[in-house]
Amino acid sequence: MVEINLYDYIIDNSKLIFVDIVAKYRGRWVLCKEKSRDTWECPGGHIDKGETPEQAAKRELWEETGATEFNIKPIGYYGAKCSDGVIEGVEEVFGQIYYADIKVIGKLPNFEMEKIQFFKELPNNWTYPYAHPIFIDLAEKSTLNSKNSGIH
Repeated sequence: MVEINLYDYIIDNSKLIFVDIVAKYRGRWVLCKEKSRDTWECPGGHIDKGETPEQAAKRELWEETGATEFNIKPIGYYGAKCSDGVIEGVEEVFGQIYYADIKVIGKLPNFEMEKIQFFKELPNNWTYPYAHPIFIDLAEKSTLNSKNSGIH
């Protein structure tokens, strides 16, 4: 089992391992399907050595969706802890969550993703059901709060 904790305080970049990007294009959620899976996921991945989390988020968004023009902003942090009943007490690992409003999508690069799809209603077959729906909910709350506060 994977436990996800959302954090509303800043986690030092040196502790961050992952970035996850909740993205929309023309008002629809952008999800990816990896070549080896039959499930959907948000774009994201590991932060490479020497990269900032924002650089990693921009790179992963392009690699996994083909997005070439977008606005991106951080919306939160998370910790993931795995316990499967056999291995307990595994150290929590951290990631940063971004929201991207994609303006232009080019050709999907030939990496691990087979395709992307645009969703008005979210699917039920998630690769990471314990994480990505929570991240999308956070993005919805974040964008709603920025609209209500006059920030766009």
